[in-house]
Amino acid sequence: MTGSAIHQEVAFKANPARIYDILISSEQFSKATGGAPTDISTEEGGKFSCFGGMILGRNIELVPNQRIVQAWRAASWEEGIYSIIKIELKEQGSETLLMFDHSGFPEGQGEHLASGWHANYWGPIEKLLA
Repeated sequence: MTGSAIHQEVAFKANPARIYDILISSEQFSKATGGAPTDISTEEGGKFSCFGGMILGRNIELVPNQRIVQAWRAASWEEGIYSIIKIELKEQGSETLLMFDHSGFPEGQGEHLASGWHANYWGPIEKLLA
């Protein structure tokens, strides 16, 4: 992690299609996150809202089972402020390596966001797959 960018890599015991589905399916993402209200469009250009509207954004690029790029923001940020997240999924034997990059977020948010991705996304996904 640098001051203005986060890079994380996580291996999941599932194929890329399963991980992609969890990340882009409202039902699966809500299930992973303990039932938190979620509305995720499966279309490029479509909007998403996670954790009851605490996280908002729009899908920029969706390549099924390979890549998700989103304009992403916390609801607490000033209106019109968006960061960019990119998720790449690579099959590695019986696992999927998720490579994650997050950039363009407000100054001073990096540490909070970096820990939040693990606590609110990667950890819950691991538990769902267990």
